[in-house]
Amino acid sequence: MTSTESAFWVVTPGTGEIRPATVPAPRPDEVRVRTIRSGVSRGTETLVFRGLVPASQHTAMRAPHQEGDFPGPVKYGYLNVGVVEEGPAELRGRTVFCLYPHQSAYVVPASAVVPVPDDVPPSRAVLAGTVETAVNALWDAPPLVGDKVTVVGGGMVGCGVARLLARFPGVAVELVDVDPARAATAAALGVGFAHPDDAATGRDLVFHASASEAGLRRSLELLRPEGTVVELSWYGDREVTVPLGAGFHSGRLRIRASQVGMVAPARRSSRSYSDRLAIALDLLRDPAFDALVSAEHPFERLPEVLPELASGSLAGLCHVITYGE
Repeated sequence: MTSTESAFWVVTPGTGEIRPATVPAPRPDEVRVRTIRSGVSRGTETLVFRGLVPASQHTAMRAPHQEGDFPGPVKYGYLNVGVVEEGPAELRGRTVFCLYPHQSAYVVPASAVVPVPDDVPPSRAVLAGTVETAVNALWDAPPLVGDKVTVVGGGMVGCGVARLLARFPGVAVELVDVDPARAATAAALGVGFAHPDDAATGRDLVFHASASEAGLRRSLELLRPEGTVVELSWYGDREVTVPLGAGFHSGRLRIRASQVGMVAPARRSSRSYSDRLAIALDLLRDPAFDALVSAEHPFERLPEVLPELASGSLAGLCHVITYGE
């Protein structure tokens, strides 16, 4: 039967509200999911909340189940964990992950959900989209045994990349951030930590995820000759100046873009989007990822939480939204 649920919408830049959402009965090839957790993707969602998605990127930035258009009103988000209430027998009662916005319940094609392993708690499972981004980055530029690798930017994506790198044999990993509080996070992830001024140089690979011009400049400075910076930041409508003088050409340095919208070329012929997401959920069996979950807030507070995240007054990494608890 059709039901009335609740969904979060960005109404205008800087303002959000919870609105009623009509959810139809599922068809035979669909599932009805009751949300138990969703996660705020701090970097992307705060850009959307502030209305900073460039007009040229409105199509590219659409989330899989987005409603409305940028800058608003728009229903946006993609880190959702819920329980299947109706659908195929093999999925009924299963906890699943879906790239769906913040909404109390919804109906999607059965192919749009991926089961969460039984030993991955829901609040950790919301990180699947973040870890999926990290998996794609490492498909774009995998380290070699013995490599020295730095991650600049200790946000959700940077920390996700750092944890996966920590599991590579013989790879020395350093997380770099201006916030000294990230030292404790780095320790929990099993990697080293440094302030940008003290970061190790001569690195084979640098993954940049700070979304700042200063971070990108410092990333290039950390490379050895013929080293590579993998750019994971999304800058919205901001212009960034990249120093291509000095030692950039003589050192034959490289800057490579990586983003999750397409499967990395190295695996595009052998892995689907669902395969990549399933890999991310399997990797989340690792309890070290709990270090990325900073706080939980009830769904009803989301119109207050997002402005605080966008302004920087609410610190931390992943803020998890709870439903009906």
